[in-house]
Amino acid sequence: MVASRYLPPWFSVAPMMDWTDNHYRTFARLISKHAWLYTEMLAAETIVYQEGNLDRFLAFSPEQHPIVLQIGGNNLDNIAKATELANPYGYDEINFNCGCPSPKVAGHGCFGVRLMLDPKFVGEAMSVIAANTNVPVSVKCRIGVDDHDSYNELCDFIYKVSSLSPTRHFIIHSRKALLNGISPAENRTIPPLKYEYYYALLRDFPDLTFTLNGGINAVDEVIAARRKGAHCVMLGRAAYQNPWYTLGHVDTAIYGAPSSGLTRRQVLEQYQIYGDAILGTYGNNKPNVRDVMKPLINFFRSEPGNGLWKRKADAAFQQCMTIKSFLEETIVAIPDSVLDSPIIEAPLGRPDLFADVQELLPPPYEAKEEVVLYA
Repeated sequence: MVASRYLPPWFSVAPMMDWTDNHYRTFARLISKHAWLYTEMLAAETIVYQEGNLDRFLAFSPEQHPIVLQIGGNNLDNIAKATELANPYGYDEINFNCGCPSPKVAGHGCFGVRLMLDPKFVGEAMSVIAANTNVPVSVKCRIGVDDHDSYNELCDFIYKVSSLSPTRHFIIHSRKALLNGISPAENRTIPPLKYEYYYALLRDFPDLTFTLNGGINAVDEVIAARRKGAHCVMLGRAAYQNPWYTLGHVDTAIYGAPSSGLTRRQVLEQYQIYGDAILGTYGNNKPNVRDVMKPLINFFRSEPGNGLWKRKADAAFQQCMTIKSFLEETIVAIPDSVLDSPIIEAPLGRPDLFADVQELLPPPYEAKEEVVLYA
């Protein structure tokens, strides 16, 4: 499923609009060498229309591998062209967004999670993507949309997309999406989690690979999910809101590999070199210090000095023109014992999160509709 030179995507960081940009991925890779990283969703139209300015949207450093490009769209020609334009950048996988509930995406744009209602189109889109790249392809989706939320309807989607295309990897956000009346943030909390749907997919589609996403907040919860049989697990906001204690344990606890060995001070020193090199490279003073430092604002979460660090950061954003000067102004808030200590044991999550999942599994799926198999 993945390039053999990387460890499998047992742990990945979810694509998050306005969050998993080049700055965050650079920072995350300093902490974990093996977590799979995803870009923000990029609309196929953006890639096509920015053909003369693609580095701003698609370029990344080699250290960010393994990395997945997520694209969204509903126009097959643009999807094909965007995939072709992305190829020279060397992503390790291309993922198609069928899970975003944002009104800008699912409503006016008529893509994202709304595409779950049109599996034939998704199959066509995945075939187009696969035909224009040599790397694996995958789909990220929810377990349902509005009233189309039965387990059989989810299976129909998986069955049709995998039958009509070479797609063999699905990332399942284990909540349905509600397209009317609630915000994207509420769509991450209000619809109930149904992990039993995910585990039933493992039973009913043994030839496919599934990544579990949604509501998982700690590394020991990832371990618990995998002990119950999950192929792979994806975290979103936990990896952004508490990066040190989430990403810092991935390499050792998930992969059985050595940690990066860096202290937080050393992470900051390396990140500063990247940050000062990229300031202003997009033009019009973009990215600026605030843009580059945004991923690090939770770096000292729950540590002594965290509140003072954030207050100093607010002031430094107003006057500092370099990352070096920003850090000189703010780092004094954090004790040396925090800056120079190695990563310690992560806060406990909920290891019993999946304890009863096998008892909740829905009845096995039986395909109701014949489709033309992908050749």
